[in-house]
Amino acid sequence: MARDGSVVRAAQNLNLSQPTVTAQVRALEKALGQKLFQKKGRYLALTESGRQVLRYAEEIFALGRELTEVVGRNLPVAQSRFAVGISDSLPKMTTYKLLEPAFQLCPLHRIVMKTDKPERLFSQLADHSLDLLLVDERARPDAGLRVFTHLLGQTGISIYGTRTLAENYRPGFPRSLHNAPLLVQTTNTSLRRSLDQWFYESELTPHIVGEIEDMAILQVLAQQGMGLFAAPTVVEKELCRQYDVCVLGSLASVKQRFYAVSAERRLRHPAVVAISKSAREKLFVSEDD
Repeated sequence: MARDGSVVRAAQNLNLSQPTVTAQVRALEKALGQKLFQKKGRYLALTESGRQVLRYAEEIFALGRELTEVVGRNLPVAQSRFAVGISDSLPKMTTYKLLEPAFQLCPLHRIVMKTDKPERLFSQLADHSLDLLLVDERARPDAGLRVFTHLLGQTGISIYGTRTLAENYRPGFPRSLHNAPLLVQTTNTSLRRSLDQWFYESELTPHIVGEIEDMAILQVLAQQGMGLFAAPTVVEKELCRQYDVCVLGSLASVKQRFYAVSAERRLRHPAVVAISKSAREKLFVSEDD
């Protein structure tokens, strides 16, 4: 019903009668003491409690499938599961570099990644559906949520572009950014706010040719020569190689910080510890504080 929006379609998909499906849902609501569905026009929609129950159900079914696979194929004990929530504003290359130590752990972990708005990820962290959040702003969760924010490190910001754009706008950098074509993230991201502040203080006005929420799409557009873009200095070698772009220069006073948010004050999960240790001792070690 959560997927189908009606008892009729749910019953057809489950090969059960409508009264049976309705009775099972009512029995579950009675056992939980919560209403799971509400009418929205002609359809049924999940309540907030219903959405929370659905998340738990998905976790239970995933573990059940994993158990069947392990037992049925006579595999060794399943890997420890590590679920991480990733803010949708994070640069994808930096996210990979942050998570890389978790993929290298022995024994291996089964890593589940969920990308969404931070405010929607906090509740999943609080109910332990997620082990960790990666964000680029300090946590500002709802008052009822108890979480802890750990600084992983910070990096400067560089401006990138195709070879043609770099040749045109590198001379006189950063003054050359005035009226230069620029691709930026939307205004609800920390990097965009930092860039806007830097341009204002520097009395420079670039020509914004696109505002794109998804950093991966933004970088693909930049790869096609649509405009310059800003991204962390710490991954400039990887960005230049992957997207065939060049560095014009760095904005020394603009910093992007990365945080791990956990439901516990002390970091205990082996994957979380590995991420934190690598970020502080390797990834950001060359960056100025």
